[in-house]
Amino acid sequence: MIRFLAPWWLLAWLPVLVVAGVYVWRQFRQRSYAIRFTNVDLLRTLAPKGLGWRRHAAAAAFLLSLVALASAMARPSVDRKEPLERATVMLAIDVSLSMQADDVAPTRIQAAQEAAKAFVDELPLTYNLGLVSFAKSANVLVPPTKDRAAVLAGIDGLTLAEATATGEAVFTSLDAIRSVPADGADGAPPARIVLLSDGYRTSGRSIEDAAAAASSANVPVSTIAFGTDTGVVDIRGQLQRVPVDRLSLQQLAETTKGYFYEAASVGELKQVYEDMGSSIGHRIEPREVTQWYAGAALLFGLVAAGLSLLWTSRLP
Repeated sequence: MIRFLAPWWLLAWLPVLVVAGVYVWRQFRQRSYAIRFTNVDLLRTLAPKGLGWRRHAAAAAFLLSLVALASAMARPSVDRKEPLERATVMLAIDVSLSMQADDVAPTRIQAAQEAAKAFVDELPLTYNLGLVSFAKSANVLVPPTKDRAAVLAGIDGLTLAEATATGEAVFTSLDAIRSVPADGADGAPPARIVLLSDGYRTSGRSIEDAAAAASSANVPVSTIAFGTDTGVVDIRGQLQRVPVDRLSLQQLAETTKGYFYEAASVGELKQVYEDMGSSIGHRIEPREVTQWYAGAALLFGLVAAGLSLLWTSRLP
């Protein structure tokens, strides 16, 4: 379907219609004048055989050329569907104080950052990617986007804080996923949450409630456990043991049909997104076709000139 991006320029058709009207009026006026010459036999001997319908062909082509040029000024366009990839991954990274333990070299948080950045580099560029950090609460640092640089900068800028709100990390990630525009597609986008953590939940809603919410939204949560059972951290001058809560992380992954890992190799992380389906939405984008109209105007102009030269030896 053709539509015009600058429809006011269609007023340029008016002078073209005036020219066409004047041409038709002149043709009827010439015919009326010819009928007044009553000696038809004498007229046939004086005037050569006419061009008939051909005398109007060049004029018609010329007028079509003007119509095409006037239409081109209105910037004609056709609507086309642009595919938009909606598949979304949310990275949720634990920034609780226990993540500073060095039982994973160089520290748990640094190992998590490196694993997360490797994952970002491997994730297809067509996917949306967001970043959530969580300690006592969960915060969206980067909403779902295709801007990988923003996510990498967010990972590098992580800072540690007290407590661990694992359940809140899942709920916050689900909220971020819901913010992805529909763009013509039906239903929620296919999505995954990748949660990197080490410790036991100490704040916020329960992991069981979070798992139920993720399952209801059909969003698998893949969990990666960082650390060992012998990890310790110095908090306010006191050494505290910070074992890994593998059981809760594994149950969260299994309940939501995600994956659970104790190691964070890039090869294992690939499995998180290799099973993701893609939901192609469409948005309507106008594609300007002014060149089509300009080309048509040129073609009709050349036809008008060619016919006029062929049959009258002059340009219209």
